Amino acid sequence: MPDYPNIFKDIISITLAKEGGYVNDPTDRGGETNFGISKKAFPRVDIKNLTEETAIELYYVHYWVKGKCDKVPNNLKTIYFDMCVNFGIRGAVRVLQETANSLNKNLRVDGMLGPNTSKAIRNLKLERVRAFRMLRFAKIVISKPEQMKFWYGWFKRCGEV
Repeated sequence: MPDYPNIFKDIISITLAKEGGYVNDPTDRGGETNFGISKKAFPRVDIKNLTEETAIELYYVHYWVKGKCDKVPNNLKTIYFDMCVNFGIRGAVRVLQETANSLNKNLRVDGMLGPNTSKAIRNLKLERVRAFRMLRFAKIVISKPEQMKFWYGWFKRCGEV
């Protein structure tokens, strides 16, 4: 593995274990996936023949760096990165903003990890973020009932990551 930060190396191993290998489920909103990398997010990537090494590089550049994971408190890095993978970066930031707003932080829920959001999430508890992450998954299932088959796996993931 190239010289990625140690925290990223630890977190990516968790993500890869959760995401698994090649899947081409027509009801999956991401479409064809391998190592959790989706054809929808990366239309020019040969998903079926994607290597783990390339998947890790994509995760690092497109989720860790672009998601500013290094700017998130240590206790939230794993869940935040995993939410970036599940919801996209803006969706993950929205979950953090909604969580902070539940504590009267009055953030604009815009999906941007700026200075106000960074300050507001500084002392968030992991369990509170998990609750709002689960709420996000529930809203997906409520608005798109065909996603119900993924609900139990998402529920479990919320408690583990």
